[in-house]
Formats: sequence, structure tokens, C-alpha cells
Amino acid sequence: MLDIKFIRENKDLVAMAAKRKRIDFNVEELITVDDERRAALSSVEEKRSQQNAASDAIAQTLDTEARTVAIDEMRRLKEELKIEEEALKGVMERWQALMLRVPNLPDVSVPDGDDDSGNVEVRTWGERKTFDFPAKDHIAICEDRGWADFEKGAEVAGFRGYFLKGEITELMFAMWRFVMDYYIERGFQPMIVPSLVRRATLLGTGYLPQGEDDLYKTQDNDYLAGTGEVATMAYYAGTAIDKTQFPIKTLAFSPCFRREAGSHGKDVKGLYRVHEFFKFEQVALCEASHEESVKLHEELTRNAEEMMQKLEIPYRVVVNCGGDLGLGQVKKYDIEAWRPGHGSWGETHSSSYFHDFQTRRLDIRYRDDANKLRYAHSLNNTAMAAPRILIPFVENHQNADGTINIPVALRPYLGGRETL
Repeated sequence: MLDIKFIRENKDLVAMAAKRKRIDFNVEELITVDDERRAALSSVEEKRSQQNAASDAIAQTLDTEARTVAIDEMRRLKEELKIEEEALKGVMERWQALMLRVPNLPDVSVPDGDDDSGNVEVRTWGERKTFDFPAKDHIAICEDRGWADFEKGAEVAGFRGYFLKGEITELMFAMWRFVMDYYIERGFQPMIVPSLVRRATLLGTGYLPQGEDDLYKTQDNDYLAGTGEVATMAYYAGTAIDKTQFPIKTLAFSPCFRREAGSHGKDVKGLYRVHEFFKFEQVALCEASHEESVKLHEELTRNAEEMMQKLEIPYRVVVNCGGDLGLGQVKKYDIEAWRPGHGSWGETHSSSYFHDFQTRRLDIRYRDDANKLRYAHSLNNTAMAAPRILIPFVENHQNADGTINIPVALRPYLGGRETL
């Protein structure tokens, strides 16, 4: 959420942000409603002041007739105030709904584009593997080894359901332990966070109202989150953080749920777009400094890249174009792994920073060196999403005999085994 004063003073920038992000938002409509809000609020405050004055007059009046007149005036003001407060309530609801739709300003380095086809490659690592045998995709590899059962998954869990069995399950737990050790060594605090969250947490992190179609909702009107970022950010909601704690770096783990509503017909088989998965998420809070946000953004991205390098998975980094940014994101990188069995890149990590877009909504503040309360900046990036990470892993490390090579960095977590 942006500050309304900033919006009013920079409405052309906000309009341009909506255009660059391909978001349907009319800033002039918000300004008009804000004018109504200010006028209604001013009138209500004036009526309350008059009511207080009338109340004081009644208390000080001894004359019966004058007292009766004052009481009648008090009743009139009370009725008028009630009407105006109801009107203000309606204006505030319209104003708040529009404020929740205001897009954050993308960084000047963000390229223009309508969707992910407009993303721009920044760098690559590793060589796309070639094999002297027909490369299989992860579905064939897992089914041939008895590691996955997608048919039973669909029977039990419905569309996009899956079971993982045997050694691939051991592999996934080994990768989780590997991730934990890597990030703890780099100063991240591990945290297990809720998946079941209230609507306010999703509003605060910017996933609502725009992302409603992709969320599972319970009969109690709560939601199942699609990332641990949501609960982690809400953990700090309404708090004033000691500046000396910055940067706060959290490794959040949780089950995650996504309806994949916007991907009908895409990746319907296998482990790429599933409704239920598990994720480690890097979440960071820092002081309100663009330079510090950029520095941390690069650090979080570098962490994920180092993980991919240790897992010996070729990848590329792309900077997301305006049309592929979320409402609150200032800038985002995607890391896309090479999938030889598919002959294509597949996204495994997304790294974003938001400035104070989320923290303003969630009221996460700190006192700067001048003792002034300011909203912190927030960032996040995938540490590891599973089972998706298994796709490039098994496809890049496959052998002709169906075995899977284990990179050196992961062997200690699998009893020293070199293959599965």
C-alpha cells in the first residue's frame, strides 16, 4: 500500500505503474473518492466538536428554558452526526477498497512487457546437459523407478494429486536438511509457520484482493497460503522493531496450497504445478533504504543461485517485466532451471523486494536514527520449493540405467550414496 499523500502528489507515477504492470486501476477515481473522504471526515469532526460544545452548554445552563433549547440542539446534532457517520463509513469502504488496488511503483530497471514472455535473461550458469541416450522427463523417471504414483494421487487427492515413494522421498528430506544447514550457516533464523491464515494476513502481504481465485478458502472464511512469506510477515504485524536487529533474515517452512486457477491446461501432469507442496522461503526485513533493499535482493538471489550450483542444476536468471510483476513488487528475478527431459526452462525460485508496500499494510515499523517511526522494507525469495525442485534434479542427473547421480554436496545427507 502506498501513502495517500504520496499518491496525490505523484498520481502520474501511479498511473504509469498501473500501465507498466498491466493492472486496471484508475488513479483519478481514487483521488475523487479521497476528496469525498476528506470532506466527509471534516464535516463529521466539525459535528463532533459542535456536539461537545452543546454538551458543555447543557452542563453549564441553569435556566430551564435555555436548557431545553440546548438539549433539542444536542438531539439535532446527534441525528445529523449519525447520518454523516454512516455516509463516512460508506466512503471509507470505497476508499479502502481502492487503496488496496494501488500498484507499487516498479523500479526503473524493470523491462516493459505484457507477461512472462517479456522477461529478460540476465545470466546463466552451467551447461545444458546432453546425453548419449534418450533423455527422460521426471514423470517417466519416477514412474519407471516406482518413485511416484500419479494415478493413485489423482484418485485420492483429485486433479494434480501425487504420491512420492521410496528413495525419492529420502532425497526430498535430504534436500530439506541441506537447505536448513545452508541458510542457518548464513545467519537465517529457521521458523515453521502456519499455512492456515486469516484474510487480513493475505491483504497485508498483497495477495488479496487480486489473487483470490488462486487461494483455497475454508468453511470458516480462512485461507490456505501459497507461501510461508504470508505468515512470516504477519508475525511482525503491528510491531515496532529495534533497528539494531536489521536485517532480519528468516528461513520459513510450511506446507503450501495453490489452486493454479490461471494455469488451466498447463503442466497438467507431473510435479510442476501441483495443488499441495512444501516450501522453504527466505523472508527479510530491513531499514527503509532503497540501497539496502537492492543489496539484500541481490543477496537473496545469490543464495538461491549458490544452492542450485551446489545441486549442480543448470539455470538462468531472468528479470521480470512489468506485466509479470505482482501488485506490490518493485522488482523481481526468477531463477529458471534447465529441464533436459522437457527441453525447456522451468521456474524454481522467485526473488522480490517491495519497499514498504507490505509493511505499511501490516504496520511493521522501526525508529530511525532521528527517533522517527518509519515503515521497514520487506523482501522474499524461494529457498526451495518441493517437489518442483525434483524435476530438474532427476532430469539433469539421470543415467542410461535409470539411476540418478547425487552431487557431492548432497551425499552426506544420503549416507554417502553416489547414486539412487
